[in-house]
Amino acid sequence: MAQTWSPLFSVIFFLSFVATYFSSAQIPNGGARRSMFFPLYFASPKSSRHRQAIEGSYWRRHLKSDLHHLPNARMRLFDDLLSNGYYTTRLYIGTPPQEFALIVDTGSTVTYVPCSNCEHCGKHQDPRFQPDESSTYRPVKCNMDCNCDNDGVNCVYERRYAEMSSSSGVLGEDIISFGNESELVPQRAVFGCENSETGDLYSQRADGIMGLGRGQLSIVDQLIDKKVINDSFSLCYGGMHVGGGAMVLGAIPPPPEMVFSHSDPYRSPYYNIELKEIHVAGEPLKLSPRTFDTKHGTVLDSGTTYAYLPEEAFVAFRDAIIKKSDLKQIHGPDPNYNDVCFSGAGRDVSQLSKTFPEVEMVFGNGQKLSLTPENYLFQHTKVHGAYCLGVFQNGDSTTLLGGIIVRNTLVTYDRENDKIGFLKTNCSELWKTLHIPGAPAPEAFIPTPKSVPAPAPVVSDDNNTAAGMPPTVAPSGLPQKVLPGELQVELITFDISFSVNYSNMKPNFTELAEFIAHELEINASQVQFLNFFPKGNHSIIRWAIFPADSATYMSNSTAMNIISQLMEHHVHLPERFGSYELVEWKVEPQIKRTWWEQHFWTVVVGIIITLILGLSTLGVWFVWKRRQNAPNTYRPIGAKVPEQELQQLTLVSNSEA
Repeated sequence: MAQTWSPLFSVIFFLSFVATYFSSAQIPNGGARRSMFFPLYFASPKSSRHRQAIEGSYWRRHLKSDLHHLPNARMRLFDDLLSNGYYTTRLYIGTPPQEFALIVDTGSTVTYVPCSNCEHCGKHQDPRFQPDESSTYRPVKCNMDCNCDNDGVNCVYERRYAEMSSSSGVLGEDIISFGNESELVPQRAVFGCENSETGDLYSQRADGIMGLGRGQLSIVDQLIDKKVINDSFSLCYGGMHVGGGAMVLGAIPPPPEMVFSHSDPYRSPYYNIELKEIHVAGEPLKLSPRTFDTKHGTVLDSGTTYAYLPEEAFVAFRDAIIKKSDLKQIHGPDPNYNDVCFSGAGRDVSQLSKTFPEVEMVFGNGQKLSLTPENYLFQHTKVHGAYCLGVFQNGDSTTLLGGIIVRNTLVTYDRENDKIGFLKTNCSELWKTLHIPGAPAPEAFIPTPKSVPAPAPVVSDDNNTAAGMPPTVAPSGLPQKVLPGELQVELITFDISFSVNYSNMKPNFTELAEFIAHELEINASQVQFLNFFPKGNHSIIRWAIFPADSATYMSNSTAMNIISQLMEHHVHLPERFGSYELVEWKVEPQIKRTWWEQHFWTVVVGIIITLILGLSTLGVWFVWKRRQNAPNTYRPIGAKVPEQELQQLTLVSNSEA
């Protein structure tokens, strides 16, 4: 009897425990966060999930921490939506650090890079991760909290995405560094070492993914578990024609102008907001309030390029934009897609608001986020001054908001308080906007040439935290430098690393120089190719920029502006040149010379010309004089000659002889 009732008793006890757990979750506990219960699922080692399904086996809640006592990691963003379809950041893994360009993706929960022994990985921006070259790397051994390989030795991961791409490999643990602008010292973290990738993951230039979603393997969650950052992070994407941006792992003081929406972590592991209405030119779209609240609701996904609305909302939004715009509609750049495009708007992004209507997103709390045209348009790649709608119809009822919606917008994912904040701002001047002390301003600080990598951090195995390191360790070896204020620059030389083989770029050097000059707003004659250095799958090309023809030097501000634009990826080059990175630069100041030093060669050339002219004149005179003094040996026939008196002949007789 006891054995018969034992399982039933266990079930009753479990249900009672669950009921008690949920009841206690509703009781405030001072400063503590609400507890969360999430069901656990059994998963086979071969299992995988759709990107738009729930990733991870559980969610964790954390106690509130003091905002002022924990550092954060300030990181730059690179690339842009139009050329790449994503934004990347630089992450450094291992000892010594190995650099990778990773797509920042709030819809993924795993960070992964191609492994040196990957059997099916594409050619990416940087060399693959070499575990054997990192003294601090170790594989994650098989345990009850992970999926294991066929031999039951190591933990593995597998992710499949909606665009039919996939990534799989083993899990490893190593030192993760966040760059030289980070207050956060390097930390040990688990990441994926890819053995196979397919689809867009195989063909993209970026090395891999930096997962910022909610999940056990998320970089954010791992850092929060270590109690080294607050339960928050922020992204700020650069605007149209600008690209780049900034990312902060950890909390930042929210500006007073920031608007917030509630984000429900119980609904899904994705970052969602309560979108209730969309207004176009002040008029709300005629939609049901439930339109944006079906299935997964309204999801923010930084790894998605554009925005996708349910059919009803998309049709209403498209028609409203067309109605409010008087421009001519044209075909899109790709004939395979029926894009909604307009011509005649001009290239000046700041003037688009005069042609296209303002759009407002209204949240559940009544607060509104204003969207400028750059938040819902992308530039036509074949017609100058033309733009296309960057909002499309979704295949299901979920509203998916990609990176285009939040260009030039600071987005704070305040997970600790279950809300997401938005602030329209210039992301290239984010640190000034937030008044963060010690944070570099892109206009004033420029990276110096690469130096020797920083020494490996000392790591304590007891708590997996880094120790004995100053907070300013720069794994990339790129300290910051300010040029002297009154410097007059005579020459700028710089090396750019392109993610394209030299053989593919060689025939286009002249065209590339013209593109660089156009983007830097200088004359094409000022940009000159100097040399190239092939490096694996990359090409490092050395360029020089000279002062304009009518000038002997460039001002300090002009030189700083040129270097800043290159560093911040403000120079937009055609996609066939691949992505680029400023590797090294050198500024040669104008040297104060004496009059003789400045005019030495002019004087030398003048003397040489004078000598040549003098000798030539002397030679011509000498020849003329010689001809004048020469006797006339021959006379023409019939010419008169002066009569001469005959000389008397003296005859000598034979006898006298």
